[in-house]
This record gives sequence, C-alpha cells and structure tokens, in this order.
Amino acid sequence: MLHVHHSDDEAWHVLDGELKFRYADRTETVGPGTTVFVRAGIAHTYNAGAGARYLIILPPRLSALISALQTDREPTHQHEIYRRFDSDLLE
Repeated sequence: MLHVHHSDDEAWHVLDGELKFRYADRTETVGPGTTVFVRAGIAHTYNAGAGARYLIILPPRLSALISALQTDREPTHQHEIYRRFDSDLLE
C-alpha cells in the first residue's frame, strides 16, 4: 500500500529477481545490481517478484514500524501504527 515516511529514508539493493516500485506519479521495475533510494517524504510502495532476493536498508524507526505491523495485523490499526512512527498510510 502506498505510504510515506516523513522523517526517514530507506533503500533496497536487488540481489536476484525483480522489485516493482510504485510512487504517486510513476512505477518502475528494477533488477539485480540495482539500488533504489527513497527519500523521506516520497510516497511509495513495492512488491517483490517470485524468487526475488534483496537487501533493505532501514533506520531504527522504520525497523520498529515493520515490527509493530507484523505484531498487530489488524487492518483497522494500521493507520495509527504508521502515525506512531512518523509515517502515513495513504491507501
């Protein structure tokens, strides 16, 4: 789902397969050897293709966001969880 992190950047480096990124105004598909850097404030989401392997580089706040989302999978709580970590779920 399209989301934005207001204070944190993040990056992905593709090892195998493909990642598809969607932004507010475009999409891109990237393959092995590609690094994608998303600055704070840029709305984005991504999907990994079958068999994709990648490294994701996250600051501690985004790591904690992911952990909180995995702990509480109730869809009605997602917007509040994102807000706790200075982010917004846009969809």
